[in-house]
Amino acid sequence: MNKRIVLHTVGWILLLEAVLLCAPLIVSLIYGESSSRNAFLIVMGITAAIGGLLLIWKPKVSNIYAREGFAIVALSWILMSLFGCLPFVISGSIPHIIDAFFETVSGFTTTGSSILTDVEALDHSMLFWRSFTHWVGGMGVLVFVMVILPLGGGGSMHILRAESPGPVSGKLVPKMHGTARILYGIYLAMTVIMIVILWCGGMPIYDCLINAFGTAGTGGFSNWGASIGHYNREFFEVVIGVFMLLFGVNFNLYYLLLMRKVKAVFKSEELRVYIGIVVFSVLTIALNIQHLYQNFHEALRYSFFQVSTIVTTTGFATTDFNQWPQYAKTLLVILMLTGACAGSTAGGLKISRVMLLLKAGKRGIKKMVHTRSMEVVSFEHKPVDEDTIRNCTVYLCAYCGLAIVSILVLSLDNFSFETNVTGTIACLNNIGPGLDLVGPTGNFAMYSWLSKLVLSFDMLAGRLELFPLLILFVPAVWKRGPHSRHGRHLTFKQLVMGWRAGL
Repeated sequence: MNKRIVLHTVGWILLLEAVLLCAPLIVSLIYGESSSRNAFLIVMGITAAIGGLLLIWKPKVSNIYAREGFAIVALSWILMSLFGCLPFVISGSIPHIIDAFFETVSGFTTTGSSILTDVEALDHSMLFWRSFTHWVGGMGVLVFVMVILPLGGGGSMHILRAESPGPVSGKLVPKMHGTARILYGIYLAMTVIMIVILWCGGMPIYDCLINAFGTAGTGGFSNWGASIGHYNREFFEVVIGVFMLLFGVNFNLYYLLLMRKVKAVFKSEELRVYIGIVVFSVLTIALNIQHLYQNFHEALRYSFFQVSTIVTTTGFATTDFNQWPQYAKTLLVILMLTGACAGSTAGGLKISRVMLLLKAGKRGIKKMVHTRSMEVVSFEHKPVDEDTIRNCTVYLCAYCGLAIVSILVLSLDNFSFETNVTGTIACLNNIGPGLDLVGPTGNFAMYSWLSKLVLSFDMLAGRLELFPLLILFVPAVWKRGPHSRHGRHLTFKQLVMGWRAGL
């Protein structure tokens, strides 16, 4: 392990976080919130100082191997969450550091789960920072770092490669700096368009920013206790619902649209399944809940919004779906597990991974009958190699194992099985609300500090596709000497673009 390059890179990331804290600092100055202003100034100084100290240990060798890269990815997200929670603690907004850490991890990982019982009691700047972490973490912090910081490395990379196993497109972009800029350009443009539409519809500009951050990052933090239900306007629900679905689409497809490859977009196997799942879920849930509302149009309105927020793992709410019939709640839990498209800002297993697992299972059943069958699994009209199938299987095993352990730990708090299971799913899949006590009108405040730390780990693991965080606990990772597949080093850019920092 080349610890110097790990510390040096993490130092740059902490300096970036100190710069990002300028945004809520400006908000605190606008609203005259002195206690919050002082908290942000103190944390900016601490974060910048520690980041600067880490830069002193300049690495003699700048090559980054696989294990250094995994360590950088995992440690960066952990430390950003740790330093990012300090303004809440210092200002007294969230006095207990474990609660503040949980809230900040939930922000950066775009989960949206909360321990706050009175959201509206927080200062404007604290609520802004809380939601701004969604936007920062939505596209991936390390991809952003790669664009603006001189970390070295080079080479070409597939821009249209999502973080989940399996190909989604074959378009090549020569430079990775250009790749990241295109992704962030699309991300920023969509965010700005949404802000403008909400503002034109009559929403206050501060609320526009908060809701746009939560929608773009598919996070779900709101500045109101009733979430989007506070506005009680169909226009806002439709706009936010549509944009949640748009941010749940693979961003590579937007690049294809910019390249005028419209046919290639609509040939996307994952996109068609995604649209089909949304349409089926909206219609069947609307039919299932229509007796709870005045007419089918109103039921369709609430069904559309809740399906959009759950399948994209955003977590906004306009109604308490915890009171819906069992079919509707069961389907929502299934949507929590699948998530949206790979290469989007959404969480969950991802539709592409689920499709690959189902196709591999179908092939396995056929092979049991026809033992000499040599059928190849294909995805997006291309054959999928066996390593990709194996990686999907390993991911599912790790996912199930982590979920089981987490549910077991949460059971020590003696809450209902439904609360513990859906709470774990909500955090591991970066969704936000679950069912029962952690439903859209509840929160995670009642859990013990141990359970909150476990759920924080789940949120980070889910955001980083499990492996970067789990690998930190492998002793071989910390031993000296180069270690990478086939003995070749990986540049920081190649590693980050390959993982996309959980994008």
